Amino acid sequence: MKLTQKETTLLKDLKGSEELCIEKYGTYAERAEDPALRMLFESIREAEKTHLKTIESLMQGTVPMMGGGNQQQQQNSAQPRDNCGRKSENDEFLVRDALDTEKHVSSLYDTCIFEFNDAGARNALNHIQKEEQEHGKRLYDYMACHGMTA
Repeated sequence: MKLTQKETTLLKDLKGSEELCIEKYGTYAERAEDPALRMLFESIREAEKTHLKTIESLMQGTVPMMGGGNQQQQQNSAQPRDNCGRKSENDEFLVRDALDTEKHVSSLYDTCIFEFNDAGARNALNHIQKEEQEHGKRLYDYMACHGMTA
């Protein structure tokens, strides 16, 4: 696949966003007080590493084959209310910031999907965007379980 200058620039932006997400989720996993939140951050961080590899492949002109479905859906069962534990201000800050990050990254993918000529590249970006949305849902579910939503 031959990339246009615009596609190259968009991929650089996405790469930077994925690298930031990897760093942020690693830091947040270390800072989280709740072990369940720590595990959630670590799980999302691993998915972000996969996204980065996909973006790097696209940057080299290779459209990776995408799996048939969202792997995150299998890990998404909401916690029962009685397993939610206490609410921590530190954890609330971390999860709210993570959710805002996911909203931003998802919107970047949404824009990029429309800017790519290659159908395979659009499919790969769409696949990642769906996973980013699922990350947001998992974070929101954690927040709802712990009384962090208005």
